Amino acid sequence: MAAALAIGLRTAFLVLGCGSTATVIYTCIADGLPFRKELLTPWMAATLIDFYINILAIGFWIVYKESSWIHSVIWIILLICFGSITTCGYILLQLLKLSPQESVQDPIYFVLLTKKKDERKSRSILSVVHARILFSALGCLMIGTLVYTIATDGSPFRRDVLTPWLSATLVDFYVNVAALSVWVAYKDPSWMTATFWVILLICFGSVSTCAYIVLQLFHLSPRDPTFLVLFNSSNRAGNGYEETIQAH
Repeated sequence: MAAALAIGLRTAFLVLGCGSTATVIYTCIADGLPFRKELLTPWMAATLIDFYINILAIGFWIVYKESSWIHSVIWIILLICFGSITTCGYILLQLLKLSPQESVQDPIYFVLLTKKKDERKSRSILSVVHARILFSALGCLMIGTLVYTIATDGSPFRRDVLTPWLSATLVDFYVNVAALSVWVAYKDPSWMTATFWVILLICFGSVSTCAYIVLQLFHLSPRDPTFLVLFNSSNRAGNGYEETIQAH
């Protein structure tokens, strides 16, 4: 079952990455480059804020995952510049690095887990308390952005809002949502709860991302390393994460 999951995830992220790449190339050909002032409509600006809050969440995982700051910086720059293309490429690369044993055992866990040999270096750059404050603030920022944009520019459900580059940004956005949804499905033991959160991610974007992360952070002690939020309760039981890190 786990081996089939690993193959399915590799296929899914390969397809999603190719789809994102094709969307960007097509939009560049059909509508020109995105670096034009007239493209930054109120709803495009709101969508970009939504997009980059999700990117920030994925970026924290990459920083934890990578063994050197140079590699982390390179991947973060790629993530900022190419969005979900980088997300899919990075996740696919991590899936391809799995050993046969890891693929059979628990592929998502080993993709999330760092391979840093020194457990102290794998500590997160934020404490649990600081992470709670950060993602609470980001969630409030996004809610404020949505309220302000609706008040000043009206509903987003209008044909004139959906420009070619906004459509491409939405594709980019929802590919990242797909990646976050895989994590939510892994985290939650109940499929009903996981489905509920995935629907919220689809409908409310980074507001739901921030709410979910903050909720998971409140399940941790302030003294816990923040990266434990990545793993479900069964993986954390008995400090299994420490044994795995030491084994590598």
